[in-house]
Amino acid sequence: MIPRFGTPPHKDKRYTLRPGAYAVLLREGQMLITHQSAPFPEYQLPGGGIDPGESPVVALMREAYEETGYRLTKPRRLGAFRRFTYMPEYDLWAEKLCTIYVATPTLRLGPPSEPGHKAVWMDVAEAIAVLGNDGDRHYASQFLP
Repeated sequence: MIPRFGTPPHKDKRYTLRPGAYAVLLREGQMLITHQSAPFPEYQLPGGGIDPGESPVVALMREAYEETGYRLTKPRRLGAFRRFTYMPEYDLWAEKLCTIYVATPTLRLGPPSEPGHKAVWMDVAEAIAVLGNDGDRHYASQFLP
């Protein structure tokens, strides 16, 4: 059974399944997270939606690069969780099926290409404290010193 984090689904809403891949990115006691400024400001684990025909690892590599500017190496699956949320950028009620990995950021090729995203390095405990959802915090907490 895949755990749910956050609020339960609203009985009066129809949800669209949105699979995604996200990463806890660690290097030298720091965690790389992304700050998304719109539609509302939030710190997140880098990652995002898996496109049709795309594998979760390929989606993870693409999304992390778009949101941080970094290439990743050694992704290892940690687990998955579900959360039910409204996605205003898509005008969509979504059941997000989030697969979480741990990986190492390696080469930074440039700034994030995803509009409104900023890559931020933080101390692991500080990063966990600012993450915007319970599921991200749950998986990232495994890496507290």
